[in-house]
Parts: sequence; structure tokens; C-alpha cells
Amino acid sequence: MTPSISHCFKSLRHVQSASPASQRHCALIPFVTAGDPDLETTAEVLQVLDRNGADLIELGVPYSDPLADGPVIQAAGARALQRGTKLEQILTVVRTVSPSLKAPLILFTYYNPILNRDIEPFLTQIAHAGVQGLVVPDLPVEEAHELIESAAAKGIEVTLLVAPTSSKERIEAIARLSQGFIYLVSVTGVTGMRSHLQARVKDLLMQLRSITDKPIGIGFGVSEPEQARQLRDWGADAVIVGSAFVKRLATGTPTQGLQAVNELCQALKAAITTVEANGEKLRLKQVNSP
Repeated sequence: MTPSISHCFKSLRHVQSASPASQRHCALIPFVTAGDPDLETTAEVLQVLDRNGADLIELGVPYSDPLADGPVIQAAGARALQRGTKLEQILTVVRTVSPSLKAPLILFTYYNPILNRDIEPFLTQIAHAGVQGLVVPDLPVEEAHELIESAAAKGIEVTLLVAPTSSKERIEAIARLSQGFIYLVSVTGVTGMRSHLQARVKDLLMQLRSITDKPIGIGFGVSEPEQARQLRDWGADAVIVGSAFVKRLATGTPTQGLQAVNELCQALKAAITTVEANGEKLRLKQVNSP
């Protein structure tokens, strides 16, 4: 049985506490858009990610007004919608694949589709499919209580986002309510690949650390192994990478896209599982095929 998100992070921290001080552990959370390039490839890419270093996996539900998404993920969602991708089809894929996955699946969706289906039926549907987490980027913390409580009753953990512009009071409220982990947005704006990380991310991470012991995952703008390693060194519990995976999966044939995803997943995982021995850095890299 796939572990819960909380259990995944508890296991990671247990490994960390039993490891030498020179060895640091950080979870990898890849993101892909469901239905791009097609649902068959979505089923395959979930398994590729699971085999090649993903500790948790975010699966984006295509939406017509994706306010938090950058151009790469917006384009992927538009292509999926043009192909007629529906939530029910996505959950059929999840229901088929999730029993074989070690990594918990987190559904990334906007709030309007949830409200259109009503909260309780929506949660029942995704729970039965095998979804274990939920990220709703346009859900204000002030309106999150009902969804969080209803989801918890069905074994689903709702993760809230902290933005660089969030006030101290909002950060504290989000830290209290967020389940599984806290999603720290590294940039002001939408998702997408950036060439460098803002120094303010480290300050925000330290601020969160001072008020909560919940795991903290950092996303938006992370695309390269060196960036992932930097976040790990700053103390992130998880690194979330989206646009870089979505772009690779959409390039070339589905087979070529899956191979590119496989290689990126391995490279990112290797970057955040570096240990130091005798003053030298050793990278622990899983070698698998897609």
C-alpha cells in the first residue's frame, strides 16, 4: 500500500536522523500535466517517475483558467483540454496505476472544478481513485477549513501554499492548517523555469522553520539539478519541479519524452542525495530505464 504524504516525510526524517551529519536527505516531487501528450503517456510517466527517484508525484488537472501556471504548463493544459481530457478519465488512469506506485500521488487542481462537483463528491471520487494529496493554488487560507476537514476524513492531505508576498500572519495561519507539508513558492508570479533562485527564498524558509516543524517543499522556478541541490543545502525538505518535466515530456515522440523525463528525474534525485565522505562529494544515483 502506498504510504501517506505525512508518512513519506516522517520516513525521510527518520533516515536523516540516523544518518551522519554530512549526509542530507531531501524529497523529490515532480509535476506533470495529465493528458499531455495523451492519457496513455500519463500512465507511463507516473511509473517512470516512480521508478527513477520521485518520492511524491504531483499530477496537474488541465484547467481553462490556470492563473498560477507559467507558459509551459499552460500550453500543456491547453493541449490536454483540446484532446478532450476530463477529470473522470484522469482518475481512471490514477485508479489503474496508483496500486503499483511507491510514491504518493498529489492532485494539483484549481478550486472552481472542485466547487462545480461539490466538495464531498469530488473528494470521494479522488480518494477512491488512489489520490492521497491535494494542492489547490487559488484556495485562500481563510476559505480552506471546509476542504481540509472533509479531505482529512477521507485520508487526503491538503497542502497550502506560502507566497513570497505572504504576510507574517498569513504564513502562520497557513503553517497551522497545511497538511502533509507546506508548499513554499520560490518566486512572485507563475510557475516556470528560472535561471537562478532568489535569495529571499532562504529567508522565507528560515521564517517558516521558526514557526513550524512541518516539512517544507519549495517549488515554482526550479528546473536544474544545481538549483535543487541549493534548496536542499538551504534546508528544504522537498524540491518540486514542474515545467522542466512538462517541457521534456512534450518534446519529440512520447517515447523520447519519457526517456528525457527519466534522465531528468535521475539527475535531480542524484543532486539532492549527495553525501560527503573524506571531504569529497559522492552522488548517489539510481540507474533505471523508463
